[in-house]
Amino acid sequence: MRASAPTGAALAGADLPDSTLAIRAADGDAAAFESLLRRHLPLMTAYATRLTGSRADAYDAVQEASVTIWRELPRLAEPAAAKGWMMKIVSRKAFDLIRARKPAADVDDEAVSAILPVDDAADPARIVGATAAVDGLREALARLPDLQRQSWLLREIGGESYAEIAEHLGLSVAAARGQLARARETLTNEMEEWR
Repeated sequence: MRASAPTGAALAGADLPDSTLAIRAADGDAAAFESLLRRHLPLMTAYATRLTGSRADAYDAVQEASVTIWRELPRLAEPAAAKGWMMKIVSRKAFDLIRARKPAADVDDEAVSAILPVDDAADPARIVGATAAVDGLREALARLPDLQRQSWLLREIGGESYAEIAEHLGLSVAAARGQLARARETLTNEMEEWR
C-alpha cells in the first residue's frame, strides 16, 4: 500500500520528491503528473534526441512515452525510482520509432555539449576547443554503424546496463558488449586529438 502524500498547496512547490509526485500521479492527480513530467522533460527530450538522431522523432518518442507513463504509473512498484523508469520508457519509445522509420539527421548540440565538460566557461580558448571536440564527437558518432552508435548512446548517455542495451537492440548480452566495445574503440581512436 502506498503512503499518502501532501496535497493542494504543497504540491505547487517544486521541492517535492519524485516518489511523492509519482504516488500522487498514480492516484490520478494530473497536477502531480505534470510536475513530475515537467521536472524530467528536458532530460527525456535530450536523451530521445540522442537515441533517434532527430529532434522531431525525439518529440514523438517523448509524447508517446508521456502517455505510457501516465497510463502505467499505477503499476510502478518503486515510486522512488520514477526517473529511471521514465527514462526506460522513453528509450523504448525512441527505439520503436527508429525501427519504424529512418530518423532525420538532426543533432541537439546542447545534449552533445553536456557530454564534454568545460572547466572554465569564460575561457574563449576552452570554449572553442570544446566546441570543436563536440563537433568531432558528433561526426565520429555519425560514422559509427547504427548498432554501435545506439549501444554507445544507451550506455554513455542513458546509463543502461548491458542487459538493457541487449533488450533494446534485440541482441544477446555478449553481442551488445561487442557492439559497445567496438564503438568505444572507434571513438577512442577518432577522438585522440581531443585528449
